Amino acid sequence: MHETPYDVEGLPEIRAGVARTVITPDGDVPLAGYFHERIGSRVRDDLHCRALVLEEGGCRICMVTLDLIGVSREWGDAAREMIVERTGIPADRIIISATHTHTGPPVSPGRWSPPEGWIERLPEMIAATVDEAAGGMFDALLFPGVQEECLLASNRLGRTRDGDEIFSSQGVIGHAGPVDPELFALGIREYDGTVRAVLVNYPMHVDVIGGAGADFVSADWPGVMEESIAGVYGEQAVTLFVNGCCGDINHRLWRDTRQPGEGEAKAIQMGRTYAGLAVAAIEVAEPMENTGCGSKFEDLQIPYYTRDDELMAEIEAMKRRNDLEYFEEATVRAVEEWSHDGEVADVPLQVMRFGDMIIVGLPGEIFTKWGLEIKRWSPAPWTVIVELANDALGYVPTTDQARRGGYGAKPILSRRLIADAGRRMADWVQVAMWEIWQ
Repeated sequence: MHETPYDVEGLPEIRAGVARTVITPDGDVPLAGYFHERIGSRVRDDLHCRALVLEEGGCRICMVTLDLIGVSREWGDAAREMIVERTGIPADRIIISATHTHTGPPVSPGRWSPPEGWIERLPEMIAATVDEAAGGMFDALLFPGVQEECLLASNRLGRTRDGDEIFSSQGVIGHAGPVDPELFALGIREYDGTVRAVLVNYPMHVDVIGGAGADFVSADWPGVMEESIAGVYGEQAVTLFVNGCCGDINHRLWRDTRQPGEGEAKAIQMGRTYAGLAVAAIEVAEPMENTGCGSKFEDLQIPYYTRDDELMAEIEAMKRRNDLEYFEEATVRAVEEWSHDGEVADVPLQVMRFGDMIIVGLPGEIFTKWGLEIKRWSPAPWTVIVELANDALGYVPTTDQARRGGYGAKPILSRRLIADAGRRMADWVQVAMWEIWQ
């Protein structure tokens, strides 16, 4: 019989396992996330792979989160196959996601490539982390809760008077979209109350600590958040951050403030704030009482964007100028190198249920309105939406925003799929959520 400070009569028998391993590359590291070269010549704080395995009634699910810019379908699938082979967890119940740190290495070949040999070792590092988590399962209580944060997030796109949208607060009539203030936290405790893991889901870009001039490797504010949570619960507490729908969200405020605006001080402020909210959420939460486990995974067929006469005329006009701005230069280069005209993308969509939670995996940087819509129509008390899961297919704006020109909607530079991709993805998710819930 467990000695526990909680009333556990009638609660489901849940087991959990958690593990964390360092995945920081050696030597100088090209940094992903910008259109110009940056080199991480030192390590401010390590990058990690974290794995959480939950089991109830013979059904197991696995969540993996990586301190990386994104997930490549190629090595993500390779890692998933290894996990299935070693643990027996079904492939459709394994979600692999990235925090989206902009001070980590590229995850696929491109203008800047991953460190030599590192990407080839990554699937093994991921699988070994999950294997460790699955091999160290313990009897667990789950404490899901929510807090709201309304002061650090901003919708970074502005609507202009002529109906366009821009990546700026200057010369606009207001924000072009909402923010989602919900921070979800799941505390995973042993029966004696020891916190072994905290899962945090919140929509916020992870591009704070270094910016355009970064010369170091860092997990950014999610790393600070884990350190702060460990300061409350102990070093055994592993924090897994899964990013929400934040394609149009960041930390740059439109109001006047004396608070830090970027860099290490801002990352520390954000990490500590989100840690405090996560602790508050799980400290007052009731343990999860309901059972239920299921999953659905499908490669939805969605066309890539195809270059048209209008876009090519815009590019030709840019090339005739001698004063191109940063994003314009990047746009010309991206459009001229585009190789997916007329092609159809395999878009991996995933929905898992565990007890009172539904977990949704989306393979891109998703605009906030889609996250709010999915939550609105979810049948579950707790809906965890994980972007940059299982692949990274660019930004996914709303259908109406896709042609308004704002960053995240700009074809090829940031948006790789057709304008209606987000609606198709959200509709599939809604149907899948209700199927596995029932």
